[in-house]
Amino acid sequence: MGGSVSCCISPGESPKVHRRDVELEECPITTTEDLSEDTGTYLQHISDRELPDELAQEANPSDHPRASTLFLNKSQTDVREKRKSNYMNHMSPGLLTKKYSSCSTIFIDDSTVSQPNLKSTIKCVALAIYYHIKNRDSNRSLDIFDEKQHPLSREKVPDDYSVVDPEHKLIYRFIRTLFSSAQLTAECAIVTLIYLERLLTYAEMDICPCNWKRIVLGAILLASKVWDDQAVWNVDYCQILKDITVEDMNEMERHFLELLQFNINVPASVYAKYYFDLRSLADDNNLSFPLEPLSNKRAQKLEAISRLCEDKFKDLSKAAMRRSISVDNLVGIKNSQAVLS
Repeated sequence: MGGSVSCCISPGESPKVHRRDVELEECPITTTEDLSEDTGTYLQHISDRELPDELAQEANPSDHPRASTLFLNKSQTDVREKRKSNYMNHMSPGLLTKKYSSCSTIFIDDSTVSQPNLKSTIKCVALAIYYHIKNRDSNRSLDIFDEKQHPLSREKVPDDYSVVDPEHKLIYRFIRTLFSSAQLTAECAIVTLIYLERLLTYAEMDICPCNWKRIVLGAILLASKVWDDQAVWNVDYCQILKDITVEDMNEMERHFLELLQFNINVPASVYAKYYFDLRSLADDNNLSFPLEPLSNKRAQKLEAISRLCEDKFKDLSKAAMRRSISVDNLVGIKNSQAVLS
């Protein structure tokens, strides 16, 4: 899943979690008084200093596959209200434009977890950011992301820039412009959303009208360098956003990395979770992925891919079996030598 960087972080710099008394009781800290004098210097293991995994999952959905994504939780309020309104008004949830498979025709889309559809993925990511802004808990922000203090253009920032929530179309156009100009991939859009939610969790801040552009830009900048083989340089983004300086881009990138505590690793399970949650978000908001009839050529291609994956799985199983037999033989030889001795 792209490049990964791991580093050892002191407990004071770990993602902030609201610790309750009950939670602290579950994580007792061993003191030097509890140790006997003959044990020597005692260095506590890092796993003993950290909170239980369940609490970490609750605090960091961008790190753990079983934790719910923030954007999907924030969108549920609007989805429930839409469904309730449609039910009360006896309205259908939307126009019946979705195509359904039949006995003679099978409709499938061209988006997969390994090769998502670019346009649809950007729309879903923009919608996720829209719900983040609309249903934010407060307006916590940092100066480095404030568009008033660090404008992206020479145009005067409106006085109500921190009050008016941006529309979904405005967010989509902003992201689409960056992705189109820098020729970024759909996978990069998913990683962008992961970094964005990780920033909100680690830094305990909100994405709001005054900072959403710079936060999204910082996440795209970092995701493109980590994910794509041919990364886009900061100076290249200055060619897209004409009025921003390289020094500003470098400073924002440095702050973004520090707030992430240099944790840019994206596990495959987390990536897959965000992909399927984005698809669920699309279904809830009638953002259907483009469907096409399954042709003979595409059916043969899918069959070939399936056969290739099946062959790889068989090869891995055989290799694992051979390793298991080798270990068993080694253990048998050692046992025989022990008996003879």
